[in-house]
Amino acid sequence: MTQRRPLIAGNWKMNCLRADGLALASDLAAKASEKGALGCDVLVCPPATLLSEVVGVTKDSTVAVGGQDCHVATSGAHTGDIAAPMLADIGARYVLVGHSERRADHGESSTDIRCKAIAAHDAGLVAVVCVGETEQERDLGATLSVVNGQVAVSVPDGATAKNTVIAYEPVWAIGTGRTASVEEVAEVHTAIRSELVKRFEDGNEFRILYGGSVKPSNAAELLALEDVDGALVGGASLKVEDFWKIIETCA
Repeated sequence: MTQRRPLIAGNWKMNCLRADGLALASDLAAKASEKGALGCDVLVCPPATLLSEVVGVTKDSTVAVGGQDCHVATSGAHTGDIAAPMLADIGARYVLVGHSERRADHGESSTDIRCKAIAAHDAGLVAVVCVGETEQERDLGATLSVVNGQVAVSVPDGATAKNTVIAYEPVWAIGTGRTASVEEVAEVHTAIRSELVKRFEDGNEFRILYGGSVKPSNAAELLALEDVDGALVGGASLKVEDFWKIIETCA
């Protein structure tokens, strides 16, 4: 069986003013430094206002920093947007693309997300490509067709296990406190793995994260699944103790 190093990623979303965000990042970096060798990679994705300073306070630790989105263009008249090279320029190493909240709130299509992933790759960033079905799609029995379709279009042909991570996040389980059962998660992750293996020579080496109300109480059970290679954590990543407990499940 291919050994994939887990990735625990924290998506802060539109949370944290400067003082709280820097304290959160500093505390996490201190814990990581104190612990030394970790059993996983650790990533935090703060809001754009904090990116540069979070890079600064985590630079001597093993905590990586990523953006929450990027534009497809490298520069230009795109008010309010951030280009992937700008993220790389301040020291970010990853960027989320296609988060369900971007798909829903901003109408982003899988084609849009593929273009963003390509932009991320061109800038030397690792693209964390998010996919997932809505509650209605699950109730209709369309989960696998929806997710496989998103993977097929959102993940560019130039993707590799080194420059791309997949995050499965059932929309109905994000911020609701409702979590997919281990059987549901296993089924979707197995399907995603199958699609990756069909398309890519290193398909078995891609990391596939689960995201959807991951918390200390359910992390170990979810991370024990064969094709779950880490977690994309929302609310629990805003509390150092909770996020650290999830990280420790990979020890």
